[in-house]
Amino acid sequence: MWDYTDKVYDHFRNPRNVGEVEAPDGVGEVGSLACGDALRLTFKLGDDGRIQDAMFQTFGCASAIASSSALTEMIKGKTLEEAERITNQDIADYLGGLPEEKMHCSVMGQEALEAAIANYRGETRVKEPEDIVCKCFGITGREIERVVRESGLKTVEQVTHYTKAGGGCMNCHPEIEEILNRVRAEEPERKPVPDAAGRRLTNLQKIKLIEETLEREIKPGLEKDGGDIELVDIDGDKVYVGLRGTCASCPASEFTVKNYVETKLREFVSPEITVEEVTS
Repeated sequence: MWDYTDKVYDHFRNPRNVGEVEAPDGVGEVGSLACGDALRLTFKLGDDGRIQDAMFQTFGCASAIASSSALTEMIKGKTLEEAERITNQDIADYLGGLPEEKMHCSVMGQEALEAAIANYRGETRVKEPEDIVCKCFGITGREIERVVRESGLKTVEQVTHYTKAGGGCMNCHPEIEEILNRVRAEEPERKPVPDAAGRRLTNLQKIKLIEETLEREIKPGLEKDGGDIELVDIDGDKVYVGLRGTCASCPASEFTVKNYVETKLREFVSPEITVEEVTS
């Protein structure tokens, strides 16, 4: 039995926006019944250029239904430019997390959204046979490489969890390993930050280390999606931050603070740190 969050169960048992939008502006279809998962996403734009309505039809597991339901809720009211910045991790975060073995469902949602937006723009996306690495599930090398980069994957097993690639005959494992090695070789060398666990820090040292960690480890990830973070105050081991940009209005802001910001500060500054969001 998978360890699902209450929010996953809610969106599975009470899925939102099931069906198809009448006269849709964009249509995206990914997966196939032969592979076990398929998703069709349709959306309609309002006069203001924002997504007025979005609906889905899917054949898949509880995670696929929940991810698709969550995605339709997340994109309503957004411009296409805002919607296409949504990542599979954003979908998982919105649901309070997904088991790693089910992350491919959130990836499928992201790909369906991109396909629907491409359809609206009149773009055609065709998978050339020579580009396909995993023939069992029709996954291209480009798709694998993208997920590896965006999600920081390190093993073939993780790639399978996120894309299904390599989960069939396994003949593509060597090619997946080559992609992992290539991406790994291109990563810039990171100098580790001294671990503060087990040593006392003065307030000035702690503030400096927190500021450095925010700048180097946290802000780049948030800025990639149009967000930002501001250090508001520090009281002992309590750190108060303010989310800015798209992060400020994101439904998953609480998850971002606790499972991203707090985790990073505990890793690089002190395991005793707790983080709270201050809203203006």
